[in-house]
Amino acid sequence: MCGIAGVIMKDGGTPDPATLDRLLHAIAHRGPDGHGRVVRGDTALLQTRLAIIDLATGDQPLYAPGGSALVANGEIYNNPELRTAMAGTPFVTRSDCEPAVFLYEREGERFAQRLRGMYAIAIHDPGRNRVLLARDPFGIKPLYYISTATEFAFASEPQALVAAGFARAEVSAQRRAELLQLKFTTGAETIFPGITRVLPGETLVIERGEIVARARIAALPAGPPLPIRHDAALERLEQVLSDSVAVHLRSDVPYGLFLSGGIDSSAVLALMSRLAGGRVRALTMGWHGAGVADESREAERLAKVQGADCTRLEMGEADFWALAPRIAAAIDDPTADAAVLPTWMLGRAAREAGLKVTLCGEGADEIFGGYSRYRKRRPPFSWIARKARTKGVFGGEIQDWRAGLDRAEAVTGADRTKLQATQAVDVEEWLPNDLLVKLDRCLMVHGVEGRTPFLDPVVARFGFLLPDAEKAGLRFGKILLRDWLAKAFPEAGAYARKKGFKPPVGTWMAARGEGLAKLVAGQAGVKAALAAPVVLAAFAGAEANPQRAWSLLFYALWHAHHVMGVDAQGDIGAVLAQAR
Repeated sequence: MCGIAGVIMKDGGTPDPATLDRLLHAIAHRGPDGHGRVVRGDTALLQTRLAIIDLATGDQPLYAPGGSALVANGEIYNNPELRTAMAGTPFVTRSDCEPAVFLYEREGERFAQRLRGMYAIAIHDPGRNRVLLARDPFGIKPLYYISTATEFAFASEPQALVAAGFARAEVSAQRRAELLQLKFTTGAETIFPGITRVLPGETLVIERGEIVARARIAALPAGPPLPIRHDAALERLEQVLSDSVAVHLRSDVPYGLFLSGGIDSSAVLALMSRLAGGRVRALTMGWHGAGVADESREAERLAKVQGADCTRLEMGEADFWALAPRIAAAIDDPTADAAVLPTWMLGRAAREAGLKVTLCGEGADEIFGGYSRYRKRRPPFSWIARKARTKGVFGGEIQDWRAGLDRAEAVTGADRTKLQATQAVDVEEWLPNDLLVKLDRCLMVHGVEGRTPFLDPVVARFGFLLPDAEKAGLRFGKILLRDWLAKAFPEAGAYARKKGFKPPVGTWMAARGEGLAKLVAGQAGVKAALAAPVVLAAFAGAEANPQRAWSLLFYALWHAHHVMGVDAQGDIGAVLAQAR
């Protein structure tokens, strides 16, 4: 796992060494174990390394016999199988990413179709003087680019493109509205004008600094659900989950598990305990204070049943007040999801415990039908409400924000069921632009890799094509996954109602009351977005509707650091006092 970046000069000149240094420095946290660069003519590729596989010889760039050079951020889980299939290939390292550059020289821009894993890859082909950028189909690993009058530049994080001088620290008003209403931004355009996401599954071909071709690998299969008996579905689920967890455990460094106490991470715990060949190390998060929904004690109990070593962390109001600015600073592609708070703390704890890899349950809800909105897409709910349509966090108080979501909803596939169409929108937008951004930034800022065994192409194909009745029922989602867990790990309470993994931010914000509200209302970025009375009202109702107040507080802290340049090392009050 690493950070990557690069520059292609449009006039044929050589990239500026000082600019390359700034790019490397801006992504250094993603790769604390070393760095590499190659500059050839008008093209430079950069990488900072977090060593996970092949600690001795896996430094990048990696090269193929034809001269193509690769830098990558990711893990290619089918590396052993690719090497077996490519017997006789003159590999020179054991790096899991090395087969990708050989595949490129054999198969051209279709090379990514053979990869099973999470990745953001850049390849320079000197013979054709072109660069390819590729991102995994779910968008687990990030990649961004910008095209200016003189350069084409890319990086693992948009803040690196700003820091290197390719883009200005400005905000798109439309994207700001989208962020406040949805908690994230959709599509290819980011909140920074000019900086664009490589879309999940996309491969771009760049020649002389211009995109000349693009292709995309779909995360989800086409078509309606396939018929399957329940007992056969349970047997197949056992196979695909066991296989996915097994390949996600491939590592040359210590690994662990983020254990929430819910069914997703409990399923991963059960399989890791069976497959890992030793005691699983788990981390769980609880909240300080009485009356707060907290599943961490349940997580400790489940870990004990499986013989795992579980460390419980606790987050309280003091942590929130002290750490929120630093956490907002880590989320340069902003998501106002309060789960960034515990995820950042878990990432820090993993690093302190010597764990460079952690598995987690992200993606299970989207693939196996876990959200309540999926149940509303099945009868009898779908007969009552023909289309679930979010009004946004702020309702009519913020306008002109739905275009990206409408676009995603319009292309979900006519042959899919209503439930599948809703899943497809979530996989296209919510998953890569909220949940996976949160996971990537909150862990990589500490030099920790997060792995998501539910977001595997084999698992996804099986889960997405299940009959609707195996996903969502009248009372529960993830029907098949719950039924499997009830047999594989009966102590996990597969049919219990989940309390959630949400910190009590409403209570914490309410404790600071009107003073915090006034600080946020006076912050420069918030003042440009909403009138003070709307902001004050949001904080007055923070306990009843915490998301409105948290979205505003997060945006105020994010804007203070990423746009105004305020140091994020102070507490909430100190940072906001400088951002008026």
